[in-house]
Amino acid sequence: MTHHEELDLFADARTERARPVRKPRKRKRKRTVLWLSMVVVLGLIAVAGYFGLQQVLGIGGYDDYAGKGESDVVVQVKNGQSTGDIAATLAEADVVASSSAFVAAAETDERVRAIQPGYYVVKTKSSGSAAVSQIVAKDAKVGNLQITAGTQLADIKNSGKVTPGIVAELSQASCAKLNGKSTCVSADQLWASVKKADLAKLGVPDWAVPYAQKAAPDRRLEGLIMPGVYDVKPGSSADDLWKEVVTNSTTQLQAVGMPNIAQDTGFTPYQVTIMASLIEREAIGKDFPKVSRVTYNRLAKRMQLQYDSTINYVLDRPTIRTDAADRNKAGPYNTYKNTGLPPTPISAPSPEAFKAAAAPTKGSWLYFVRCQKDGTSCFATTQGQHDANIAAAQQRGAY
Repeated sequence: MTHHEELDLFADARTERARPVRKPRKRKRKRTVLWLSMVVVLGLIAVAGYFGLQQVLGIGGYDDYAGKGESDVVVQVKNGQSTGDIAATLAEADVVASSSAFVAAAETDERVRAIQPGYYVVKTKSSGSAAVSQIVAKDAKVGNLQITAGTQLADIKNSGKVTPGIVAELSQASCAKLNGKSTCVSADQLWASVKKADLAKLGVPDWAVPYAQKAAPDRRLEGLIMPGVYDVKPGSSADDLWKEVVTNSTTQLQAVGMPNIAQDTGFTPYQVTIMASLIEREAIGKDFPKVSRVTYNRLAKRMQLQYDSTINYVLDRPTIRTDAADRNKAGPYNTYKNTGLPPTPISAPSPEAFKAAAAPTKGSWLYFVRCQKDGTSCFATTQGQHDANIAAAQQRGAY
């Protein structure tokens, strides 16, 4: 072997040593295990997220009572509430075990979507389906009070028949049966409450409080309760019933523009309310603006109003006519003997009556009489014209 050959052999050995040694495939296996672990973790997160979402959205399983319930309870459905909102209210009152129980049962009953705002009698610890059946039942809704325009606080008596006033109607609306017991608040209790109540705390508007406080105790709220539909909670005290009605009425008075609409009339807001109540009782809607003008004109001339409605108000009767004996009775509501407005309103004025009282139509009329059987009035500027209108009304059988 030559020297060069030895050198070449060493070179081969060095080359062989320089080559990388192949190690076992541990790194690849570790990478595979890592990926598998990540997949498992992500899967667990997804499952946990799904069940968490179930809890948040109420999807899937939910708590539900069994049976038709235990004790009667009154719950309120507020204006604009969705089925989910109603369900939350019922769950809070322990009517259902969970909102989901009610929502799931409601999906198959379209009557739930027709539920109106108000108070309902249902039972605690009811199943979702039982709660749905209870709240859509015909007799479930309670505490409904409907006041028509022209209604007064006291009852009106007519030939042996009694037309309930606001107090009697509120008493009736307070009635429900809860666990076999009546929740009715009597008319006497309501009268006693209103006579001693702090009007401001009751919800009477600020502009009316000073004047209403001076009125006779049983007339302090007259004219301050707007006609409309009210919801009152059976089981409430007399004071709370009044507060609920008066507070809601004050909101309605604001909606018709009170007290701002009185600013340019020359009268206080309370006086405008009195005039609106007179207009409501003296005429039909289409004649409101003209009757308002007669009122303004007579007050401006310091003439007695001579409105039979004011005399009949204290007599609690609905007739539009009075006789000489009635007109000779002394009292603050006798507008045949007194000039100016009576001390309080005499009825619940409608929005239309308020509008007419604040903005009478132009005219010089000083007299009017109902001259048609449909209640239409005839207006006159002079006594002679008025007498002629009365004669014509009598011939038609309208007066």
